[in-house]
Amino acid sequence: MKLQHSDSALEAGTDEAGRGCLCGPVTAAAVILPPDFKNELLNDSKQLTAKQRYALRPIIEKEALAWAYAHVSPQEIDEINILNASILAMHKSIRALKIQPSFIAVDGNRFKPYGEVDHHCQVKGDATYMNIAAASILAKTYRDDKMRELALAYPQYGWERNAGYPTKGHRDAIRSHGPTPHHRMTFRLLPSQLDLFDL
Repeated sequence: MKLQHSDSALEAGTDEAGRGCLCGPVTAAAVILPPDFKNELLNDSKQLTAKQRYALRPIIEKEALAWAYAHVSPQEIDEINILNASILAMHKSIRALKIQPSFIAVDGNRFKPYGEVDHHCQVKGDATYMNIAAASILAKTYRDDKMRELALAYPQYGWERNAGYPTKGHRDAIRSHGPTPHHRMTFRLLPSQLDLFDL
């Protein structure tokens, strides 16, 4: 895995978590790593266990030149759609960095310019560049923290386990209890009757 995409000394990697969830925020993070950063465990957050992600988080936060994360609410997601909300979360996390980047490496294939800063979109960037992988770990763990916090008020939905993803248990709870204020109402919360009959 390469450290970053460009030769810039202040390249930020950015990634989001929670795009495919039925509820909760979409969360993004941005990380600027030092040029000598090394870590054998660092990888795309989806390839790591929760224990590994939480072990890496304090290492990233201690060694990064700058890091930040940001949430965008379900209400904003419903207003501007999930793609725009994901990009907004990335922009908010970059804006929150204590050092502003001179280049941005983005996970995925869609982004909107952040001021005058050049950027590069990389499909599977979180498995390609360490700065994006680091951002993916922060985004995932801080979003999981938020979903566990929300689960305390809504225990029947199992968000501490499913993080808001469309699992059978989550959808069964929506069917039984209805949606909460944290559900994304523009998302398909339940399958249609046709899906249920598998025609």
